[in-house]
Amino acid sequence: MPKQKTDRGAVARFKITGTGKIRRRQQNRGHLLEKKSSVRTRRLATKSDCPGRRKSVRRFSGSEA
Repeated sequence: MPKQKTDRGAVARFKITGTGKIRRRQQNRGHLLEKKSSVRTRRLATKSDCPGRRKSVRRFSGSEA
């Protein structure tokens, strides 16, 4: 049985912390930043936790849980 390949898109988008939580980059930060307020862009710059997709992200990124 061949090994399951790691989804490279998931590896690029998500990071698994030492405690097993999933961190991701928030949307709406890529472009058109002039019309967004400074408070909003600073808030979007922080990494966000995504507990709802924990199982699928861990499977795609190659770390079994």
